[in-house]
This record gives sequence, C-alpha cells and structure tokens, in this order.
Amino acid sequence: MQPKDKMRWDRFVEACPEATFFHRAGWKNVIEQAFSHETRFLYAEKNGEIQGVLPLAEIKSFLFGHSLSSLPFCVYGGIAANNDVARKELELAAQELACQKQVDYLEYRNICPVHLDWPRKDLHVTFRKAIDPDVEKNLLTIPRKQRAMVRKGLKYELGTAVDEDVERFFYAYSRSVHRLGTPVFAKKYFQLLKEIFAEDCELLTITKDGKTISSVMSFYFRDEVLPYYGGGTDDARKLAANDLMYWELMKRSCERGYKTFDFGRSKRDSGSYSFKKNWGFEAQPLHYEYQFIKSSQVPSHNPSNPKYKIFIQAWQKLPLSMANLIGPYIVKNLG
Repeated sequence: MQPKDKMRWDRFVEACPEATFFHRAGWKNVIEQAFSHETRFLYAEKNGEIQGVLPLAEIKSFLFGHSLSSLPFCVYGGIAANNDVARKELELAAQELACQKQVDYLEYRNICPVHLDWPRKDLHVTFRKAIDPDVEKNLLTIPRKQRAMVRKGLKYELGTAVDEDVERFFYAYSRSVHRLGTPVFAKKYFQLLKEIFAEDCELLTITKDGKTISSVMSFYFRDEVLPYYGGGTDDARKLAANDLMYWELMKRSCERGYKTFDFGRSKRDSGSYSFKKNWGFEAQPLHYEYQFIKSSQVPSHNPSNPKYKIFIQAWQKLPLSMANLIGPYIVKNLG
C-alpha cells in the first residue's frame, strides 16, 4: 500500500460510520512488523473514491492453524462500506483469497451480525458507554461499590502521568499477564503501536512514591476513547490503582470532549467481564463469524478452554524474565 493510498484509506475510515479504529491503515504496518504475518488490505473504489475497506491478515501456525482474519489482535473488524455494491465486491474478493490460500477458515470480527448463516463464536462481549459532558455526573453514574474503590485510590494519593514511551507500561502489563498465566506480547509490538498511531495512542501510568503500580494503553478514534491494553503490579489491587486509573482516563477524556468510553472486549463470565459490569457498563455481544474453507469447527484459542489449564498453571510458575522471552513467540500465532 502506497503512502497516498494509506491517506485515502484513513480518510474513508474516519468518515465511514461502520469503520472502527481497527480499520485504520496503520494496522498493516503493525501486524507485518511486529508479527511478520502477511496482510491484504482490500478496498473497493468508484471514480477514484474508496467505497469500502476490508483489512485482512493471514496467520499460519503449526499449533493454532491457518486463518485469514479481519483482524487478528483487534477486537473489531470485517467490512466497512458505504454501499452494498462495495460490500459484495470485498466479500467476493476475500472469499476468493481464502480459497486461493487454502486457509482453515475466513473470520470476520463484527460488532453487528452480518452473515446469519455462518457459524459464529459468542464468547466475547464489548462494553461501551456514553461519557457525560459533566465530570462529576460521570463519577455519580458509577455504581456505589465501584465508586468507593475509585475514592479509595484517591485516598492513597497515587500519582498519574502520561508517558511518551512504553517502558513503565510494559513493566506493569507484563507482570499482570504473567500472573494470569497468559503469554505476553513483545515490547516491540507496543512500541510500534505508539510510533505508528502517535498522538492517537496514549499511555497513562499510575505510581506510588515514584514506583509504577499500573498502566494502560488507550486508543483515540473520532469521539471515542478505547483503553485497550492494561495491567498492574501486585500492589495494584490493595491500592485500588486500576480503579483510579480508569476513572482518571474517563475524567481526562470527558475534559477533552470525547463522548464514548469503549471499555473493550472481555470473555463472558471472566474477571474483566465482572470488573466492567461493576462500573455500570452493559455487555454487548460481539459477532465473530466464520466461513469454513478446510476446517469444520470454530476455533477455540482462549484461556477458558480446559485443554489449556495445565499450560496456564505451568506458565504462572515460569520466571518473569523467561516468560517475557518465550511469550512473544507463542502469542504472535494466537491473533
């Protein structure tokens, strides 16, 4: 994709109601440079004007199969188009590409259902809520018990700062995922996200006496803020640092005029699912749809799959340095 095409692509994404932050052209560079996966960012045009886009990435893995997905490492994806003609052209091009590459399946990560006759995975939900223009009203809409946790964090007089690099974020994030028993992304991935999306990618860090306690990487798109990756150290829970962190992000976003807080994807009945419900957010189902090419079953590459239980327990016992060294080689193929 040439630089001029990336500019055209992003202008379309910015204006198309169906498009999300995860349709932005920058994801092509991120996925190729961080994970070495082949990407195909398809677009339909008429009279030199883009009418629809479909970002796709191919993952080939001995352990986890062969897929063509829109879009791995992203919570939303699929076709974003202005009309049915463009949508149909992109649909046919994607199916032709999937058959040509003989993948196991073609996956669309849709917010709304599109292919009602395709197999789907109903494991994930998303949490989105309007931000009130009044800061204090946002605090008062948080349920009482969760609001008490925010006030607890305020009581500890924790420090907050916006970072320009990923060092403190990665320190908190890597410890958090290791505690959960899941592989960590390489630091390079987060560095690329910050480099490529620049001011639309922000790192907010919570500290206590100069020590990093928790941190979150957020994306900004149109009038939305999307806290996407976050984590905390062992001290985060007792200091209510994560609670304060998300409130601080909501407060800052309100003051800057953003209108929607997208708390992101969670697996049903998981810890993060319960945490977001406690904030007064309502779960909205995500519609991950699959067209089988060589496979005959919906993939199940997630920590709630019972067959990964022993792996998770073993991973939690690895030294952090070793987990951070090995993890990126595993997670790059999970998508």
